[in-house]
Amino acid sequence: MKLYFSAGQLAHQPKQYMVHGKLIHAFENNDRALALLDALAGAGLYPLEPVNHGLAPILSVHSDHYIDFLQTAHSEFMKLPNAGPEVLPNVHAYVGSSPSLVPRGKPRPTGIVGRSGWYVGDLSAVIMEGTWQSALVSAHTAISAAEAILGGDFAAFALCRPPGHHAYVDRASGFCFLNNAAIAAERLRSRYARVAVLDFDTHHGDGTQAIFYARDDVFFGSVHTDPSSYYPHYLGYADEKGAGKGTGYNLNRPLSFGADDAVFIDANRDIIGAALKFGAEAIVISAGWDAHHKDPLSKLNVTTDAYARIGALYGQIDLPTVIVQEGGYSLEAIAESVLSFTQAFRAAKGV
Repeated sequence: MKLYFSAGQLAHQPKQYMVHGKLIHAFENNDRALALLDALAGAGLYPLEPVNHGLAPILSVHSDHYIDFLQTAHSEFMKLPNAGPEVLPNVHAYVGSSPSLVPRGKPRPTGIVGRSGWYVGDLSAVIMEGTWQSALVSAHTAISAAEAILGGDFAAFALCRPPGHHAYVDRASGFCFLNNAAIAAERLRSRYARVAVLDFDTHHGDGTQAIFYARDDVFFGSVHTDPSSYYPHYLGYADEKGAGKGTGYNLNRPLSFGADDAVFIDANRDIIGAALKFGAEAIVISAGWDAHHKDPLSKLNVTTDAYARIGALYGQIDLPTVIVQEGGYSLEAIAESVLSFTQAFRAAKGV
């Protein structure tokens, strides 16, 4: 099984992260990637440099005007009088029950403050000088893993950093700027009629759900912490089934605070079964390790053993699979979890 990662993904080095009204040091940092690399070496995986596939695969998922914003946001923001070191919007657009009030598409403001409030959904998606470079290379990491599948491999691991599953078509949120899993799934769609994205990060993949919610060619299944009092708060509920021709192709399994290994594993079985019933021909796994009880953001009681057990479950799926790295913020927990999952996955799949 090939592993893809580039040192270019380390250029994003945010210094700020807003939690409960306080700016603290960013949880999503380079130490995560380095810890994951070390752990995966223990599983016999060493990184290959991703190929630059240009912007076309990214634009198959994201709006061109959003990409323009990401490329220029930091330099424009720095021109503001008394600008801080990073892009942190102090306004946000309202898009709710009266969409005519704020029509979707390209935002009407041309100033960087208004545009930042349109394109950045929360104060964890901090943009600094190296953010675009890292996000771009992270997306190419996912694309390269998908290309390995299209080239005949049966499994590939994209160590994406920054992560991606909270990124929408035209919005950055939750440490995420480009939706790596969605981009990989879209690339796999060039060959496979039906693709499933299965997400077991402790935070619901709201961006991925939104991207595919009205489609019948990509199934989205997610196991995550109940969002009623947990990020991302506004999506991830069990009654969200899809819309239009996508009705029935979205499955959320929100877990109550304190859920243990057995509940977590059973919920993963549920979304795997639904993906197979859907008729998926290829799988993208959004793999986060932050359900682990040692993670600073976790509200669950999931142990390292659970990741070994779901690794075997996903490895037993007889379909080509791209693993895309998402969250996980305890260096100890992510090292244990990714190693246990990957060893079990490779043993079950024989890669």
